[in-house]
Amino acid sequence: MTSARAISPVSRLNAFDLALKNAGISQCNIVPVSSILPPGCKERKWRKIPAGSITFVVAARMDGEEGVNIGAGIAWTWEKSGEFGIVAEAHGYMDKKALKETLDGKIKEMAEIRGILVTPLRYRIEVLRVPMGNYGCAVATLVYCP
Repeated sequence: MTSARAISPVSRLNAFDLALKNAGISQCNIVPVSSILPPGCKERKWRKIPAGSITFVVAARMDGEEGVNIGAGIAWTWEKSGEFGIVAEAHGYMDKKALKETLDGKIKEMAEIRGILVTPLRYRIEVLRVPMGNYGCAVATLVYCP
């Protein structure tokens, strides 16, 4: 799991690029995937990913302009027996509390759809008030190590 936020006076794209750098994944070719953690998947300490690696992620991203509050977050949990996990992402003009509530609702519905009981949720959330004269970006990602 990694997350970051960044600002740029130049563009939204530059703010996004810096947010990826701050999160440690700007050197990766990021491929978004859906929200299932495979069996045997384990959380591990961060390691450097070689430049140019095709890197699968579940990602939340929010861009914004000066004067707005933005946020992005992910929540994840495991099916009680540990068979697989689920991940939800959320983004918007929200603070940490609103993002957490949104993520809680998404995970709850995902579990109900699958008819599973889950372990306590974990979160990775970034929020930012974009300063005047800047663009901002908040990212939160679950990174599958290649």
